[in-house]
Amino acid sequence: MVRRRTLNLGLFNLKLDPDIETLTLISISNLFDCIQSTVYFQQPQSTPQRPSFIMAPAATIPAVSVTASINPKEASHTNHGQELANKTPLQAMSHGDVVLPGIPTHPDFASHRKWQLEHMTAAFRHWHREGYVEGMSGHISVRDPEFPNAFWTNPLGRHFGLLKVSDMILVNLDGAVIGGNRTRPPNTAGFLIHAAVHKARPDAHSICHCHSIYGKAWSVFGRRLEMLTQDSCKFRGDAHSVYNSYGGVVLGSEEGDRIAEALGPKGKGCILRNHGLLTVGKTVDEAAFLFTSMEASCRVQLLAEAAAANGSPKVLITDEEANFNFDVESDPEICYCEFQVYYDLEDELSNGSFKN
Repeated sequence: MVRRRTLNLGLFNLKLDPDIETLTLISISNLFDCIQSTVYFQQPQSTPQRPSFIMAPAATIPAVSVTASINPKEASHTNHGQELANKTPLQAMSHGDVVLPGIPTHPDFASHRKWQLEHMTAAFRHWHREGYVEGMSGHISVRDPEFPNAFWTNPLGRHFGLLKVSDMILVNLDGAVIGGNRTRPPNTAGFLIHAAVHKARPDAHSICHCHSIYGKAWSVFGRRLEMLTQDSCKFRGDAHSVYNSYGGVVLGSEEGDRIAEALGPKGKGCILRNHGLLTVGKTVDEAAFLFTSMEASCRVQLLAEAAAANGSPKVLITDEEANFNFDVESDPEICYCEFQVYYDLEDELSNGSFKN
C-alpha cells in the first residue's frame, strides 16, 4: 500500500499522494486567502522511494533558504534611453500608429467641472467594488478648475456605491461650503487632510484617502514599500513616504499639516501609520489608480513578508530598472489611461446613472 505523505515547510504543507500522482500545495497561513494549486510528478517505478518531480522551471519549488536577507538582482544593461527616445510614455506603450487617447482638454470651466465630477464619482463606485467601504470613512477631493482655492468632496455618510455627481460638495480652503450638495456635510477629518495637502501641493489636483485593508495592515510597520514588483516602482524613491506617527482621528488642523509635510513636494503616495493610505494626482483618475496600485503593492508586500519568514530571500528590483519603470508607469497620462478601464465598466454597468 502506498502511503500519502505530508511535508511541513514553514508556511506551507506539501501533500504527496502517489495514488493520484499529484502534489498539492496548500497554504496554511490564516492571514491570507487559502491558495491551492496542483502539479504532477512521476510515480516511482519500483520500490518505494522519494518521488522525482518533473515540473516546468517556473513550477519548481526551490530549496528553503536559511537566510532572510535581501538579495538584489544584478543591474540590467538594457538601453532604456533608446526605448523612450522621442516618445512620450503613452506613445511608447501604444504599439503601431494609433496612440491611446490621453487626458482630454475642455473648452470651458463648466465642461471641465462636469467631467471631473463624473470621473470622481466613478472612482467611488470602483472603490465600492474593490471593498474599500468602511462605514463613513474615506474621501476623495478634486480641485475646482475655475476656483483653485476650493475643492469638491463626497458627503459624510453616503455609501461609495450609491454616490452620484449631484451628491458632491464644493468647499473652500477656509472650510466654508460654497456649492454643490447642501443636504449633507463633508467629513471633518477629510476636509482637514485634503485642505492641508491642497495648500501644500498646488500641483495635486486630486487626493484620495480611505481605510483599505492591506494598506492599513502594512501601515502598522511604519515602513516604506520595497521595490518588489513592476507595479511597486510607481512609488520608488521620494514618490512615496511614511507618516510615522498617529495622532488619532483627525479633528485638528495640525495633523493634516503633518500629513501634508510627510507627503513631501514630490510624493505620489503616503503610508499613514496605523491609519491607511493617501495618494495624489493631476487628475482624479491618476490619484484613484495610484491608490488602487498602492493598495495592491501593500498586499504583495505582506504576502512576500510572510513567505520570507520561511527564510527565503526577497529579490528586489534594481534602482536602474525601478527608475525606468517609474518614468513610464507613474506618468500622469499613463495613470489616467489605466483608470479608464474602471471608468468604462462603471459607466456600462450603471448605464451612466452616476453622472446625474
